[in-house]
Amino acid sequence: MGKSPKQQIEQHRTLTRRALVVGGVQAAILTGIGAQMARMQLRDADQYRMLAEENRISLQLIGPTRGRILDRSGQVIADSTPSYQITIVPERAGDLEAMLRKLQQVLKLDDETIAAVLEKSETTSSFVPLTVADNVTWDDIAVVSLNAPALPGVDTEMVRRRAYQFGPDFAHVIGYVGRVSPKDMEEAAGEAPVLSLPGFQIGKLSIEKRFERELRGEPGTKAMEVNASGRIIRDLYQDAAKDGRDIQLTIDHHLQNFALARLNGQSAAAIVMDVKNGDLLAAASAPSFDPNLFVSGISSADYSVLRESEFRPLSDKTVQGAYPPGSTLKMSLAMSTLQDKKVTPEETVYCPGYVEIAGRRFHCWKRAGHGNINLRGAIRESCDVFFYEMAQRVGIDNMNAMNSRFGIGERPDLPLAGIVAGLNPSREWKKSQEHGGEWLIGDTINASIGQGYVLASPMQLTTMVARVATGKMVQPRLVRDKNPASNSDVAFESMGLDPTDLGRVQEGMFEVVNSSRGTARSSRIVDPTQIMAGKTGTSQVFSITAAERASGVRSQAELPWNRRDHALFTAYAPYDNPQIAVSVVVEHGGGGSTAAAPVARDLVLFHLNKGLPPLTAYPENQRSRMATDLAEIKERIIPSDTENGPSPT
Repeated sequence: MGKSPKQQIEQHRTLTRRALVVGGVQAAILTGIGAQMARMQLRDADQYRMLAEENRISLQLIGPTRGRILDRSGQVIADSTPSYQITIVPERAGDLEAMLRKLQQVLKLDDETIAAVLEKSETTSSFVPLTVADNVTWDDIAVVSLNAPALPGVDTEMVRRRAYQFGPDFAHVIGYVGRVSPKDMEEAAGEAPVLSLPGFQIGKLSIEKRFERELRGEPGTKAMEVNASGRIIRDLYQDAAKDGRDIQLTIDHHLQNFALARLNGQSAAAIVMDVKNGDLLAAASAPSFDPNLFVSGISSADYSVLRESEFRPLSDKTVQGAYPPGSTLKMSLAMSTLQDKKVTPEETVYCPGYVEIAGRRFHCWKRAGHGNINLRGAIRESCDVFFYEMAQRVGIDNMNAMNSRFGIGERPDLPLAGIVAGLNPSREWKKSQEHGGEWLIGDTINASIGQGYVLASPMQLTTMVARVATGKMVQPRLVRDKNPASNSDVAFESMGLDPTDLGRVQEGMFEVVNSSRGTARSSRIVDPTQIMAGKTGTSQVFSITAAERASGVRSQAELPWNRRDHALFTAYAPYDNPQIAVSVVVEHGGGGSTAAAPVARDLVLFHLNKGLPPLTAYPENQRSRMATDLAEIKERIIPSDTENGPSPT
């Protein structure tokens, strides 16, 4: 049955409405698509062009230039010099192993090198270049450049290698840099990309390690467009690296160089400190080593020589060496005795050469004894028996407290490696030891002359004598402040010592060097404006047995080197206006007066005269010998800034 005209009209209207709706939807969709296409082609064209070409853009880190290290005058003592290497970027190389095999034919790489590069690629981002060959020659660079079309991802590039201009002079102070190790990567996980850069070096010791972040700087980024073969088409953009900042030390490179030359052939340490601000002007540990050997990886043969030497060149004796301070510690006991009113300045003690205490005989260094002697004389002639008596009056508790005030047992806050605290023994300390027990009177007697348990580093001895010279809590420092105003004199806190009592100790130190009976008279300075005050010390390495003493103690020269006593001397100068404190420790040197004091005198004179001292500063009967000695030293040191001579190497 057919539809009525009315039904047909209604059906037509329904179809028309549906067509209009569908057409409207289609039009809206087409309009949206058109608008989106217009937006993509016009407004967002650059963005989508980059997205489309992402597979052809390579990102690469740019390594920063490491900051320099300078001495107090601005002389560069550690810098970065150009070096060339060959690298490969895995993401541009495609099949990394296949490309390395191609490169092997050009450079004659060994299989171990290829294996090492492949292993490192497994833990390194694909856009980070990997070092294939280091310190390459121009011939190598030419060969790689000639074959560049067949070696996508392979580049020759310039990197900066650390160079230490003065070689061994600053090895212990500065430390050195080296290749990034797996341990370094683990410790700095958040910085792994920059550490993975080819040839990147990281501080391993002392200043280089302590100031690693400041010296390192911040890496930059470079984006490059590459083709399907991995060849660079063009550079797109570059964010420059931020170079590391310079670090300026307090060390005087001429004085440091002279100190090591003066210690030549000995296992020793020498420190010179400015008592007005704590600046370390020299901190020499002998023998030293060339830190340049470590920059690209030291050979096993070279390292074995350093490690096996009985003089321990790898050890920084200025802060890592802990020695019995011997008689240099007597200034502390003298101050404690005077402060506690346990002795008057003129009171005497009779020294027959030994004293019996608790059934044991304690000897003085002078077998015949010193007779009746007062405090100033006991410092001057280093009478052990006098200080045995003072130790019994004062007691270990007060001795420990005064030693602490003078810096014994205090670890100095310096950016150096392996700093020891030494040992300022006490009753509590001994009880805490595995085989300790109660403190005995014999322990106190030994401590009174810087033997027994007491240990101090040359840095601590220098701090002690600086405090004796000034009466202030002088603290050593090695790095100059970025603010020049902070590098002048420092208002150190007073030690709170009676100036009169301190003056008596200073007078005793003056007589050590300048009195006819002083233990260091042969090392006096005759220039009245540069007179030095000091204290000798000798610390036993092995105890002298009763049998040896009865049969006759052998001289130091008769003993094997490693059984001889350590020689110590600590001083300040000028006496009437202290400027510097000096300490010298010569391992197995024998006596402080003969081995250590002459070195200290030469360091004082070199500093005060700003170069090799005039012969007129020495006693007249020593000038002929000193002329020869100074001439020999002159051949080994860097010419002063006012002289013509070869540049440091």
